[in-house]
Amino acid sequence: MAAVIIVGIVMLLNRLSGVLVPFFLAWLVSYLLFPLVKFFQYRCRLHYRIAAILVSFLIVGAVLTGVFWLMIPPMIAEGGRVADLLVRYVQTDETISSIPSMVHRYVHDNVDIVQLKKIVTQDGFIDTVKETIPKVWAVISQSISLLSSVLTLTMVLLYTLFILLDYEEITNGWALLLPRRYRPFAKHLVADIEEGMNKYFRGQALVALCVGVLFSIGFVIIDFPMAIALGMFIGLLNMVPYLQLVGFIPTIILAIVKAADTGQNFWMILLMALIVFAVVQTIQDTILTPKIMGHVTGLNSAIILLSLSIWGSLLGILGMIIALPMTTLLINYYQKYIIKQK
Repeated sequence: MAAVIIVGIVMLLNRLSGVLVPFFLAWLVSYLLFPLVKFFQYRCRLHYRIAAILVSFLIVGAVLTGVFWLMIPPMIAEGGRVADLLVRYVQTDETISSIPSMVHRYVHDNVDIVQLKKIVTQDGFIDTVKETIPKVWAVISQSISLLSSVLTLTMVLLYTLFILLDYEEITNGWALLLPRRYRPFAKHLVADIEEGMNKYFRGQALVALCVGVLFSIGFVIIDFPMAIALGMFIGLLNMVPYLQLVGFIPTIILAIVKAADTGQNFWMILLMALIVFAVVQTIQDTILTPKIMGHVTGLNSAIILLSLSIWGSLLGILGMIIALPMTTLLINYYQKYIIKQK
């Protein structure tokens, strides 16, 4: 019977996903904004909740806009320069002494210059967009239109506003919808999920930020191309354990570009980048993670990898993000309620 109910709930959620996704997204935004709203309402003495919400919206919007204008234009300029160097290198058939012949041969044998131009150059990007728009529009017209996208964004903002207006009543009153005998367990379960998510995401986000800053500083010191962008990208990847290994791919490509541009030895440039990786990883493993994360999960490496694989297969990148706190919670509840281990 329980299995039938679970299957029915999953099918219902899948059927209503288009309606529920904006609501859950708004709930997430509200959860993140509520501490700021409380600060403005009670500490700054804005007596009306709506005023505190609007001020919070303005502050967050201003901060995001400022970060965008401070970081994105320099990254775009540096990215354009690196793209030009990469295209120029791929177009050159002559062997460059600073780049190993096997690397040079592999790049020229496996990289399509036409496709590369479409990806990294402005003109090629514009041409690609022009060619792709009819195809994309055909898909968009069948699934979701621009109007519905604007409507969805508007719904998220309205949901967020209404949730924040009555946040305490909603968070404290949802349990009244359940039968009385299930309320204590449901409240305890939600409290444990919230506590686990808070500890993990706040800690992991702080670790990721520190790692991104350290990588950026290290790449700037060795004068690596796109140092800040690459460093922050690797830091963002660090939100999912072991995913920062993906950062090796752009690192190798940028090492080739720098070797072609400056004439420095490719292996020496790559060695310096690997030293940055090693130093930051050492700092992360010995200082940042123990001090910030502590024993939040308590999972060994094999369980972590298995957890990431299973949750990633079920929910994609979202599953990989929530994998560790949810796995920790499931193990704790299994030990507490199934095998009665205290």
